[in-house]
Amino acid sequence: MTGTEPLTVDCGPHGTWTAAVVCCHMVGADRPSAGFIENSSDPNDLQAWCHACESLFQQEGGMTDTFRTFNGMSVVCVHCYAQAKLHHSLPTN
Repeated sequence: MTGTEPLTVDCGPHGTWTAAVVCCHMVGADRPSAGFIENSSDPNDLQAWCHACESLFQQEGGMTDTFRTFNGMSVVCVHCYAQAKLHHSLPTN
């Protein structure tokens, strides 16, 4: 996304902010920790999915239709993304 304006999303709790993408397994505060695999470090193009999505991505060899259906990509604001990252990041030992 270099050189372009970031996409924005109108988030109910947070207002209008830069958009980010997470898998459907991370949406909802009551979800158990699913792991957090960040796929971009560009602050205007944040993307992440859980460990189950990463496993299927590796098994499928990329973003197949099966992967996309399982992943159920959800657009969230950067604040919701940060909350998902905090909640779903697994402790390292």
